[in-house]
Amino acid sequence: MATPPAILADNAAQLRRLQALTARLDTGDRDLGSGWTIGVVLAHLAFWDRRAVLLLAQWRKHGSAADDHPDDGILNDALLDEWRLLTVRQAGELALSAAKAVNAAVEALDSKTADAIIAVGDGNTLLHRGAHRREHLDQIEGGTAV
Repeated sequence: MATPPAILADNAAQLRRLQALTARLDTGDRDLGSGWTIGVVLAHLAFWDRRAVLLLAQWRKHGSAADDHPDDGILNDALLDEWRLLTVRQAGELALSAAKAVNAAVEALDSKTADAIIAVGDGNTLLHRGAHRREHLDQIEGGTAV
């Protein structure tokens, strides 16, 4: 079985939400709490989608990915200062580009690779990128802390 259609549909739906959000971004940013702004959240999404693209490439090439399941909190904290340097528009452009790239990578997976990713329990992390996007787009739209 290739990537489940429900995952592909959700990835596409959340990409459309991200596109709509980035189209209305202005030069101002908004604090969402805990040191996170809309720009930081968008840069965070870009990083994790780009990471997924690279891991999916490893899966396609090697039949697995050398992923030590890093501590997400430590990575987020380590990258926070860099993410804050981006304007909200720059972060939005990065997030949109990364989301398009990961959606395309997930859609291009063959059944064998998609099945293997799901079998090791990485389907939600690597294939269902829309779930992560939804979580943060809901936070941005609701103005709540990350």
